[in-house]
Amino acid sequence: MACSPNPRARCARAFAAVLLLSLAIAADRAVHGSESSIRPARMPQIATVDARFQSYNVEMVEVTGGRFWRPYASGESAAQKNPELYSDRSPTDLANPRLRKLAAALAPAFVRVSGTWANSTYFADSDPAPSAPPPGFGSVLTRARWHGVIDFARAANAAIVTSFAVSPGVRDQAGNWTTAQAGRLIAFTRSLDASIAAAEFMNEPSLTPQNGAPKGYDAKAYGRDFRIFRAFLKKTSPATLIVGPGSTGESSASTNLGMRTSDLLRASGRGIDVFSYHHYATLSQRCGGRDRAEDILSEAWLSRTERALFFYRTLRDQFEPKKPLWLTETADAACGGNPWDATFADTFRYLDQLGRLAKAGVQVVMHNTLSASDYGLLDETTFNPRPDYWAALLWHRLMGRIVLDPGVTVQADLHVYAHCDPQLRGSVSLLVINTSRDVSFALELPIASDRFTLHASDLESKTIELNGRPLALDENDALPAISPTPTAAGVLTFEPVTLSFLTMPKAKNRACR
Repeated sequence: MACSPNPRARCARAFAAVLLLSLAIAADRAVHGSESSIRPARMPQIATVDARFQSYNVEMVEVTGGRFWRPYASGESAAQKNPELYSDRSPTDLANPRLRKLAAALAPAFVRVSGTWANSTYFADSDPAPSAPPPGFGSVLTRARWHGVIDFARAANAAIVTSFAVSPGVRDQAGNWTTAQAGRLIAFTRSLDASIAAAEFMNEPSLTPQNGAPKGYDAKAYGRDFRIFRAFLKKTSPATLIVGPGSTGESSASTNLGMRTSDLLRASGRGIDVFSYHHYATLSQRCGGRDRAEDILSEAWLSRTERALFFYRTLRDQFEPKKPLWLTETADAACGGNPWDATFADTFRYLDQLGRLAKAGVQVVMHNTLSASDYGLLDETTFNPRPDYWAALLWHRLMGRIVLDPGVTVQADLHVYAHCDPQLRGSVSLLVINTSRDVSFALELPIASDRFTLHASDLESKTIELNGRPLALDENDALPAISPTPTAAGVLTFEPVTLSFLTMPKAKNRACR
């Protein structure tokens, strides 16, 4: 700033004014965060995801009925000692109109029917089915129940992914895995003019022998059995993708609970179509997890999904290079989830995980579960949508298959993801996540946008608001209108603990044409 040498008092006042303005700007940024400029037309494409990127699990025990993770009672704290891990449950009513309608709203998707219980489930290819499983099995899957899975998948436009029994009941005298059970399930599926889109040999082999496999089961036995499985599936159902190994719990040496995936892959040799893995940020406190609800918005918590991806992608690159990556089972916490998984708090983990994994090129992410225990997208008794479901619906409608680089400087507590709009050519969609509890952030957009902001009265709320209006089904179970707030070009502010989608129909991004 230029200043005349006369009079000195005028210069002093001018410099004082500049200093005060600078201090005010600095103070405002301390409260509101720094400002970044978005250039939607220039965002380059960095990845693509599968059309069924956003998918979900229905546990096999939900289909057969049995003992599954007991949901926390209303008001029960995750920190309280849970005297009973499991509770008896009847089979999920997959014909329920509300369940089917809400699942179909996320279509197309994969529905994975698997889980630990699938490792010892007997398929009863006869009517009537036995009332108890034969020796070497833990539960019975009837024709009617599997028919119900197929009918649900059709109604929900969901391609079926499953796994097969590996328990002692499917073994010959030498201990080898036999194909009869898997063959009967595939044949019955085909008789209903349906198909299995993809199959993992077994659920979570890295946790063997704690999950239904024979006592003493090791990597050598797995390799032998997997080669039998691979040859069988290629001959019997060649259109079914072979997905594997589906391991979990190895992103650090201290969490390895069973066999090492590297040993499994070395023993089985190449031959999968898709490399799969599982990831949970933690164990539920009902299973001994000690994480705290107040930490779940931190970068240390949210970045756990990247550490798991790095571990398993490294194995993929070593043993099955260039094969697509699928995360076939994931949620906040294993063992049914924590109480906060049914609240607004978990929407930050859910959406941020989708954003991070899409940028990294993971093709499919299957949330566990659709409607069972605390981590279900829907309440298991009423099938009412939880906050995670509404977040899933927004992602499905607004974030397309083409992933873009948003070009935003990374800041603590601010996460920005960009995709092409799934409906409008040239249009760009943003997801802006503010995990700070007290700091707002500002972004400058050069064009008008439509804004969808998710918020709640507090993180523990089981009700979520879109642009200030609660989201809920109406009396006829119809989904509410998902209406945006039109926003002019300029600087936009993103308040603490909010998740905002923005669509920019006039972005004219070449990658989105």
